[in-house]
Amino acid sequence: MTVNKLCKHVFFILLLGCFSYTAYSQNLRMQSRQQTGLRIVKPQNPGMRRIQVVKETFIGQQLALTRQQGELFWPIYRQYQNELFEVRRLKRLNNSDAQANGAEQVKRDLDYDAQLVAIRKHYNEEFMKVLPPEKVSQLIKSEREFNDELVRKLHEQNVAKP
Repeated sequence: MTVNKLCKHVFFILLLGCFSYTAYSQNLRMQSRQQTGLRIVKPQNPGMRRIQVVKETFIGQQLALTRQQGELFWPIYRQYQNELFEVRRLKRLNNSDAQANGAEQVKRDLDYDAQLVAIRKHYNEEFMKVLPPEKVSQLIKSEREFNDELVRKLHEQNVAKP
């Protein structure tokens, strides 16, 4: 079985399991540690944790990291994902309700977008310290491919529901 077919099977199994749970945003547990002024929040929903594990497995296969590269890369990557997750969570909260001061809400939304870009730039530099540029490029492509496949599977599953 090819890696691509294996990944598709793992995606399907993962998605079946994760949809039996309530929305992950209602099941977050806050961690007390702080980094770059953000509270680090990790999804506590088992389905979301499984998605993270499958994503890391997929990315690991795509990057073909050496043992040394993996030891340096994965802690940085997990920190990167945690910071992105927290800013996205704050952005969702900001956009969850229309507020009396709509201009302020729009300003905060743009600030969150700027924070996401700043995080990506910072970690791109960090990844370049431990990986060659080709693998950093492959990381970006692999994340996009994973997300596209996840969205496709979610769409298929939603279309299949009565």
